[in-house]
Amino acid sequence: MPRKNPSASKQAQHPNGRGAVRIVGGEWRGRLLRFPAVPGVRPTPDRVRETLFNWLQQRVTGTRCLDLFAGSGALGLEALSRGAAHVVFVDVEPAVTRYLLERLHDFGCDRGQVVRSDAARYLDGPAQAFDLVFLDPPFDTAVLPEICRRLERDGWLTPGGLVYLEAPAIAGPPELPAGWTLLRSKRAGEVGYHLAGRDVSGG
Repeated sequence: MPRKNPSASKQAQHPNGRGAVRIVGGEWRGRLLRFPAVPGVRPTPDRVRETLFNWLQQRVTGTRCLDLFAGSGALGLEALSRGAAHVVFVDVEPAVTRYLLERLHDFGCDRGQVVRSDAARYLDGPAQAFDLVFLDPPFDTAVLPEICRRLERDGWLTPGGLVYLEAPAIAGPPELPAGWTLLRSKRAGEVGYHLAGRDVSGG
């Protein structure tokens, strides 16, 4: 689950110790997400999410998405708000998974599934192909290249599928598997964020 990066965003802090971000667009635009005060939760900043979903434009509607390091759930919930058909949220922290289930219930949304697991263990399970995968792992790890290899090798992406990757800006774009193309790349402070696409041929 993503670690805090003080310069990545200026999220609201509330007296109960929870952090908060708002959904940027779609059906739930403006809705506040008050996520639990679990060490390491680092939501993708509003302006970064806005840029990402501008990149994606209409490609979110009807897609199956995987939010593999869910944390605040901001990425997956933003996708649902903008018309994603289904989002699987994966996080290892029980407080986070409870919070995500509560948000889906509060929003009256039955298009989300919450799985308590770490990313590697989840990818050990039976693969299902997703159209869009969000990868925002802890900044103090270097797991992105291996996670991307597993997504490609084990059939977790549809042909032409898209992958969002967030990492320390100083690291530059992560290494991508053969058959993937870096489509967009930008930075916001110490955060580097990237959009990659899988070849329509399937690798």
